[in-house]
Amino acid sequence: MGKKAVILSSGGVDSTTTMAIAKSEGFDIYSMSFNYGQRHSVELKKAGEIAKFFKAKEHIIIDIDLRKIGGSSLTDNIEVPKDRKEEDILRGIPITYVPARNTIFLSFALAWTDIIGAYDIFIGVNAIDYSGYPDCRPEYIHAYEKMAELATKRGVEEKSRRIKIHTPLISFTKKEIIKKGLDLGVDFSMTHSCYDPTDDAKACGRCDSCQLRLKGFREAGVKDPIVYAMAH
Repeated sequence: MGKKAVILSSGGVDSTTTMAIAKSEGFDIYSMSFNYGQRHSVELKKAGEIAKFFKAKEHIIIDIDLRKIGGSSLTDNIEVPKDRKEEDILRGIPITYVPARNTIFLSFALAWTDIIGAYDIFIGVNAIDYSGYPDCRPEYIHAYEKMAELATKRGVEEKSRRIKIHTPLISFTKKEIIKKGLDLGVDFSMTHSCYDPTDDAKACGRCDSCQLRLKGFREAGVKDPIVYAMAH
């Protein structure tokens, strides 16, 4: 039997490269995505395609309605920032931050590890070319791992083995993430990154996520294979 890992999959560049890394390390893939009321729900279709591409043992979608909480332009009637300068994107916590999102997602992943007998969770958080989210930092991940030891039956009873949260991209630039994905055979045409896609699922090319993605492909010297609403 292969070793099992839960991979948090948003259908984007980072989580897809993370899944490729887990696969290359010999893990059986259990892909988990979330329908949390995000305006860019096209990512769920992409996440399903990516799970099939990597021959995941299972792909599940968890329904959580974070619109009831709101407070983010991804889950509330708040305009998604567009055409921001790079220095502004990389400074501060933007309105696209969804409160406690990774904590919620990791909690579901942690529960699934108990059910399938896994000890490994992979998440594509990044603390370099990212939008300033506090739950993408190494200290947050380390704190969550410690919490997992205290909050689970296995954490209490199985002292010899701990839940490990893998963050292989935490110190990568977007350029490095894309190059790593390409080295591992990722087809980035399957992925979706846009926070505010058009009705026909084209990326806007103007939100923070699109701009960081385009910057990464540009610096990697590779053409971004997805379709944008405006030429780039």
